[in-house]
Amino acid sequence: MYGDCQVMSTMGGNVVVNSSETLFSSPIQNNSFTFMPTMHFHHSFPTMKEEDGILRGKEEIMESGSGSEQVEDKSGNEQETDQQQPQNKKKRYHRHTARQIHEMEALFKECQHPDDKQRLKLSHELGLKPRQVKFWFQNRRTQMKAQQDRAENVILRAENETLKNENYRLQASLRSVICPNCGGPGIMGADLGLDEQQLRIENARLREELERVCCLTSRYSGRPIQTMAPAPALMAPSLDLDMNIYPRHYVDPTIPPCTEMIPVPMLPPEASQFPEGGLLMEEEKSLAMDLAASSMAELVKMCHANEPLWIRGCDGDREVLNFEEHGRLFPWPLNLKHRTEASRDTAVVIMNSVTLVDAFLDANKWMELFPTIVSRAKTVQIISSNASGHASGSLQLMYAEFQVLSPLVSTRETHFLRYCQHNAEEGTWGIVDFPIDSFQQNLHPSYPRYCRRPSGCLIQDMPNGYSRVTWIEHAEVEEKPVHQIFSNYVYSGMAFGAQRWLGVLQRQCERVASLMARNISDLGVIHSPEARKNLMKLAQRMIRTFSLNMSTSSGQSWTAISDSPEDTVRITTRKITEPGQPNGVILGAVSTTWLPYSHTKVFDLLRDERHRSQMDALSNGNSLNEVAHIANGSHPGNCISLLRINVASNSSQNVELMLQESCTDQSGSVVVYTTIAVDSIQVAMSGEDPSCIALLPQGFIITPMPPSSNNSSSSEALINEHGCLLTVGLQILASTIPSAKLNLSSVTSITNHLCSTVHQIEASLCNTANNEPTTTTAPPKTVN
Repeated sequence: MYGDCQVMSTMGGNVVVNSSETLFSSPIQNNSFTFMPTMHFHHSFPTMKEEDGILRGKEEIMESGSGSEQVEDKSGNEQETDQQQPQNKKKRYHRHTARQIHEMEALFKECQHPDDKQRLKLSHELGLKPRQVKFWFQNRRTQMKAQQDRAENVILRAENETLKNENYRLQASLRSVICPNCGGPGIMGADLGLDEQQLRIENARLREELERVCCLTSRYSGRPIQTMAPAPALMAPSLDLDMNIYPRHYVDPTIPPCTEMIPVPMLPPEASQFPEGGLLMEEEKSLAMDLAASSMAELVKMCHANEPLWIRGCDGDREVLNFEEHGRLFPWPLNLKHRTEASRDTAVVIMNSVTLVDAFLDANKWMELFPTIVSRAKTVQIISSNASGHASGSLQLMYAEFQVLSPLVSTRETHFLRYCQHNAEEGTWGIVDFPIDSFQQNLHPSYPRYCRRPSGCLIQDMPNGYSRVTWIEHAEVEEKPVHQIFSNYVYSGMAFGAQRWLGVLQRQCERVASLMARNISDLGVIHSPEARKNLMKLAQRMIRTFSLNMSTSSGQSWTAISDSPEDTVRITTRKITEPGQPNGVILGAVSTTWLPYSHTKVFDLLRDERHRSQMDALSNGNSLNEVAHIANGSHPGNCISLLRINVASNSSQNVELMLQESCTDQSGSVVVYTTIAVDSIQVAMSGEDPSCIALLPQGFIITPMPPSSNNSSSSEALINEHGCLLTVGLQILASTIPSAKLNLSSVTSITNHLCSTVHQIEASLCNTANNEPTTTTAPPKTVN
């Protein structure tokens, strides 16, 4: 009967209860459900969706005329009579008032297990039955246990990842140990360095502590805890925040304040900016020069060759390497444990060859030229340089970290040698990168391993300051598993392939040309070319800051909202003290969604300020007016806009502005924006140093996705046709106090706003495709 009912799920704002004889549902309101003690849950604790329903405080109790109370109070004959009655009789419910919930919450904070006297007194004061008060407290304690169990699991997974990272560090250190007498590999023992010994001791201590906590948690929860589950690598101090600091976020009013703390990963401020790399000795430099010459010859041959060395990919737009033919022409030792990526592309860019070569040989200029790909770069050692200052013949050891603008794809770190050579007869420049570990095995390897096989570009001058660039990208990759939504993008070689490198290079060269232009007449509110140039530099810093904060660059760790393998929502916190961003603790959230639209269609919708008011989650219903516009290239979507937010609080002394830059190329599109004060804009355009202006950018990354070439599993069905991936990245200044604590309601608020933003974009795209007027729809009530 009703005493055997089971809570099945919470979907679409309804609680569905399954019974052996009846099926009923009730709309969720701003009250609480009180489940009777005879209900049997499927698990010892609620599932993720059930827990979300509980956290919304939607508890309900049947009146005494129905439910399990009726079953318990009646005799067997009466129960049999009731069983024969029609089941279509409408059930009546009693819903707790806001005052009743408030009073019971107040008593719960003081005493979680009230005695009969306390329950009787509270029931008289609130007009409830003692049984109703009893069941409410039982359910409230169940909520607390579920939240504690979830938080402890997150902590355990984080400690597991910390142990694995320590093991990776130890393995890398052990591989670099050599015997000082014979030069062979060393053995573990007394010769192990002090740092490695300390790491081993700390590793053993952490493992013992982890096993102890696992035992306690298993005993508490009643189910075994996996000690080596994937998890965030680092943990941060908790934050206790009021989300009123970000009033434009959608906050579900049915979610009660949460007192349970959730740990969020934070990048340690003392982390080294660049990993250590070994320098080349004098006797190794001559070998390096020989390898540089052979690598350059291989690059030139790969740039000029066609079939059968290069063949068209399954989409017909990309050139991929024929590995069998490459192995015949260039007999490199093959590592079967690693996956090989190789691609080629050619394009014309608006920059001369000398300027391009100078940018490739300067690590800082190289990062500025590829802000969405190269997250970090450093020239470790100059091995050879031309005495006359000519770039030809220069050889240098470099370190770089490459990124995809998503926390779901790990960055790739590598040390490599970069060689530059000028061919005067053909009028071309060659830039080739080749691996240093081909002859120096003692270099500390990064994890996962990324070996840059002979890669680079051939640059040929063209009239009017243009250059033709042929790009080769070739690498061996040993990486962690990629999230299924990005698997086709990464494993096809598009994520770090030649097409993406050249697309960004074309766009950035046009941006540099626009930055250097002096004959601009239509400036809007920008009063001079110098002010225009300063505003462009400020927008460039905004793009770079956004790119770094949306990836796993510098070891930045992200944590998943749920344990579902299909969930793409990730959150993180960062402690900021340096200028350029607001000082304090920043909470970031990122989510990726597949859309059945072309990336150009999505890009046009998001960059156009006229459509922002149609998407309430983005603009809070306020319209935007463009007061300044700077073109960054031939494509109308490559531009910088200064937008005025039309809100009621605007006055002559107080105007809300938004700085936005949008850019697009064949490899994808980006729209980044941030609110900015009028005083900051005036500082930027007056010629003063804009590095002190604090920026907290948000935005969108649109990645085109071709169909998969092989038979996809059911989990990849959504991305098995033409469409794009939309990644939404939000950031808020959570607190100016580093010791603040973050609770679940804060994380839920920003993730609700994230899901609401995606929901509004999907609705706008659907209405646009159907040529219907866009209407504002209610944001989703749950976080997937």
